[in-house]
Amino acid sequence: MPTLKDIENKIKAVKKTQQITKAMNMVAASRLRGSQTTMEAFRPYAGKFAEVLGSLAERAEEGANPLLVPRETVKSIHIVLCTSDRGLCGGFNTNLIHRAEKLTAEKQQGNPTVSFTCFGKKGRDWARKARQTITEEHVGIVGTQFGFNVAATAGRKLVEGFLQGEFDEVHVVYAEFLSMARQLPVAKQLLPIPPIEKVEEQDREKAAAYLPEHICEPSPEQLLGEMLPRNVYVQLYSALLETSTSEHAARMMAMDNATKACKDMLENLTLIYNKARQAAITAELMDIVGGAEALRG
Repeated sequence: MPTLKDIENKIKAVKKTQQITKAMNMVAASRLRGSQTTMEAFRPYAGKFAEVLGSLAERAEEGANPLLVPRETVKSIHIVLCTSDRGLCGGFNTNLIHRAEKLTAEKQQGNPTVSFTCFGKKGRDWARKARQTITEEHVGIVGTQFGFNVAATAGRKLVEGFLQGEFDEVHVVYAEFLSMARQLPVAKQLLPIPPIEKVEEQDREKAAAYLPEHICEPSPEQLLGEMLPRNVYVQLYSALLETSTSEHAARMMAMDNATKACKDMLENLTLIYNKARQAAITAELMDIVGGAEALRG
């Protein structure tokens, strides 16, 4: 049975750990508010951008832009993996890495070469350990305040690599923020840009949806040449924002659970401490009573 001193040391250690987890919870909550505000402000822009792009794609000729044309044979696949730089966020990074592994296994059926662009230290470390080819790495971006130029710079290299034949397909793996308690690992194709889903006439009437008519100048084909690369930048920036917000939410939940676990440990240790203290007092009383009886005898 541990001594009273050992139990006191454990209680002090758990209290210090509880203070750390509370502080990290508050920091994650503060960063979450700013990141979530930026993400929610960007979602309408991304939706409107896709709406205009869909309107232009319907009026353009088939194969109007090479970014829309899939390759006949896929020999090289590039994956953009978005993870965090730090841990202590539950299974957030593990789920993203598992999704990347699953995507890699699915795409390697035809034995193509697979390469990675890693946003985040955790994804980069996994790629190195798994001996994957890393063409580019970005550390210290996810989880902080970053601008659209980060996605534009990385997206420009992806578009150039696709047009020059270095990549036949480009995918992005990121965490979609659904709620505070749920962040879903998602794999999305960036290049070639998948076709815009067309809504059937019956479903359109039921949903009361419509495709607005946009006045195009110059022609839709020329506009697509300008907007399709920007669509890659928008999708990549949206993925980074979603991953950053999901990281803060996952860390906030993990630290909250850790604080609750520390509270339960303190209650159990306090109970053990009281029992040990009561046993020590009882043993001392028995020694005193035994000594008194021996003196009387």
